[in-house]
Amino acid sequence: MIVLGLESSCDETAAALVDGNRTILAQRIAGQEEAHRPYGGVVPEIAARAHVDRLAPLVEDVMAEAGLGFGDLDAVAATAGPGLIGGVMVGLVTGKALALASGKPLVAVNHLEGHALSARLADPGLEFPYLLLLTSGGHCQLLGVEGVGRYRRLATTIDDAAGEAFDKVAKILGLGFPGGPAVERAARDGNPKAVPLPRPLVGSGDSNFSFAGLKSAVLRAAGGSVPDLAASFQQAVVDCLVDRTRIALGRMPEATRLVVAGGVAANGAIRAALQRLADDSGIGFTAPPLALCTDNAAMIAWAGIERLRAGYTDALDVPARARWPLDPDAEPVRGAGVKA
Repeated sequence: MIVLGLESSCDETAAALVDGNRTILAQRIAGQEEAHRPYGGVVPEIAARAHVDRLAPLVEDVMAEAGLGFGDLDAVAATAGPGLIGGVMVGLVTGKALALASGKPLVAVNHLEGHALSARLADPGLEFPYLLLLTSGGHCQLLGVEGVGRYRRLATTIDDAAGEAFDKVAKILGLGFPGGPAVERAARDGNPKAVPLPRPLVGSGDSNFSFAGLKSAVLRAAGGSVPDLAASFQQAVVDCLVDRTRIALGRMPEATRLVVAGGVAANGAIRAALQRLADDSGIGFTAPPLALCTDNAAMIAWAGIERLRAGYTDALDVPARARWPLDPDAEPVRGAGVKA
């Protein structure tokens, strides 16, 4: 089985070919950091126009590298949401056109499911069910992953996501964009105990996340040592993530493993702390390789393979969605808004 995956939900334009043996046959990712850096964040219009310019050449490149024609594909998988709607539409419409022209099935992939299943692309031994900490620029959730298309939300953020907080703190500290890697680099030279910062909801028993107050505390403390502030902020985020994940493990005793995925999962301090939590809890720990943590098309192609095997395909009129929860039946969380 060979699937072409397309990803364009935010500021990475990506195409990849993945087979059923978990081999990434070819992959291309075009970032937009230089275009967005002057603004300190992603500008949706700029991102969408870049996807229009870049996606078709990337598809041509991966097909040529793998030495395949569209007739060799089993399906085309494209991110259909959630994300910046302009970018999502570019990738999904491209996927529909390729599927129609080649006579292959279309698989409309939830971007969050791509992250949720990315660990299974990297680890053939990862079986359902597992507890997933999905943490990125737009989302911070704990999910019980019970199977393909079967997700149970255990916690979400009631305000900022962790990645969003990293980006805003980087801007406060003058560290540039993208913020997550910049804060992590600065934190290596700092003292994580130097600046007393809050750990919102830690010890309260609440299973949800909150990072807006932590970001505001960094703003009030700004003016001191940047490495110390970065290290103290990063440690506060680590403590919040570990505290909430420990609560979720108690609510999901059937979990075979703890998994972290999403862009923030590339942070070394976070990965190390979750590894210790898993060890203390007596379960395994899986984190995808760094290349599969940030937005990429290989995870979309793999999610397409998983969904095909489970019998899922989509009609060509499937809509692009700016919002698309993995667990649509989860109870609303007060204050969580669209991030629920």
